[in-house]
Amino acid sequence: MLHESFVKLFWRHFDSLDEAAAWFHVKPITVKRWLSGWIDVNPMAEKLLIIRARGYLPDDTRWQGFRIDEYRCAIITPEGRRFSPKELDSWALRYDEYHALKRLYELDYVPVRTNVVTPLPFRGGRRLKEARSDTVTKERKKAARKKQAKRANR
Repeated sequence: MLHESFVKLFWRHFDSLDEAAAWFHVKPITVKRWLSGWIDVNPMAEKLLIIRARGYLPDDTRWQGFRIDEYRCAIITPEGRRFSPKELDSWALRYDEYHALKRLYELDYVPVRTNVVTPLPFRGGRRLKEARSDTVTKERKKAARKKQAKRANR
């Protein structure tokens, strides 16, 4: 972003240096230096200012149409629904409760996991052909105990 563009956008969205310094988490003298051209503007500060100016989330097709209402502290969907941070935080709990109740009462429970593709672990230059269990089977435990007993009897 050019220096002039930054200055114009800055004064369009901030009323004072102190307000901007608090928003960027820097000292007011740093903001003053950015505006005077004494030092280059931090690239992250430029991005934050653009996000604040647009009121949108990052430029990604999945976030198209979403925006942030800074004053009400909410994310607004393209359909106009508002979600507060507390409401978004509770969605995972609601989802887990729903599936726990379906499992408990056996209501056609089919867990649905969307967009989750977990590749098998990468070990020693090759991919595993099948997933390995983290738990040890009873037979392996018995075999290990027999080996330890044989070693102890020697």
